[in-house]
Amino acid sequence: MSLEMRVYSVLLVSSSAGFCDTMRTLLPENRYSPVKTANSVSAAKRILADRSFDFVIVNSPLTDGTGMQLSMDVAAGRSTIPLLLVRGDIYPEVFDRTVEFGVYVLSKPLSQATTAVALAWMAASRERLRQSEKKESSFEEKMAEIRVVNRAKWLLISELNMTEPEAHRYIEKQAMDRCVSRRVVAEDIIRTYS
Repeated sequence: MSLEMRVYSVLLVSSSAGFCDTMRTLLPENRYSPVKTANSVSAAKRILADRSFDFVIVNSPLTDGTGMQLSMDVAAGRSTIPLLLVRGDIYPEVFDRTVEFGVYVLSKPLSQATTAVALAWMAASRERLRQSEKKESSFEEKMAEIRVVNRAKWLLISELNMTEPEAHRYIEKQAMDRCVSRRVVAEDIIRTYS
């Protein structure tokens, strides 16, 4: 899927309603949906407990904190890209404290061009995370299959007195003969002998 077709969910965290209104104009609905808002760290945490977002944009300071810890916590979740907006005078310090967590930090005020570039960077990072999630998911599925097949092999060894190589060959042959995966054969064996 091309990035032009991808739609990203966004949480805007700001104590300024004007900021949220301005950001909404820079987030067209055909590219960014839903766009939710929170006016404090605690409100953002409540929203994040209910659902995840592709991007969380934090306009610091907030009524109940700087948003720096919220941004680091969001980044630790591994599937959301945080952007923290701070005053120019504290930018170097905030950047140094958050960069290792994967938090994007920009100094205010922002131009439309800078915002557009930041959103493009965030989209690129989110897509990289999607690829990592797919790889991780397929790895976990493969490991689950290996565990099921090994369990079936041990059942064949204990119930039918097969050797490990014989059990392995049996499962492989059954999978080929029936045109199914080894996992399907293994699950059938487990149902039969458990």
